Amino acid sequence: MPSARALTLFGLSPNERAVDPPPDGGYPTFHAAEGDSALFSLTTGSSDTATGFKALFSNTTGGFNTAIGTSALFFNTTGFNNTAIGVVALESNTHGAGNTAVGTSALSRNTTGLNNTAKGGSALFNNTKGINNTSSGR
Repeated sequence: MPSARALTLFGLSPNERAVDPPPDGGYPTFHAAEGDSALFSLTTGSSDTATGFKALFSNTTGGFNTAIGTSALFFNTTGFNNTAIGVVALESNTHGAGNTAVGTSALSRNTTGLNNTAKGGSALFNNTKGINNTSSGR
């Protein structure tokens, strides 16, 4: 029987420790979500990551998207290969693909544009359907 001193020194083994509350997860097809209503509408997409309040909220079948920030990629439903980092980054995107937005409101009004890159607060804010645009700065 282990001594009281051994139990005091070593405590619980790493396998016996738990996070309380446990992290969200357990989605099929390699999804990860953390935050209230993140990936809320998910049906069959694959390999999406959503972190933040309502990140990727409307996503149904879109795949390979990363949304970090409140309402990032909020309206995305079928768009794929998008990366949004920042509050409301790529918020209006619905079917656009291959877009990267870094910064608050970057590419916020993009709906179906493809392969755009916006870095900075509100960069390419009013782009809706443009293709292959790059913007750095406000």
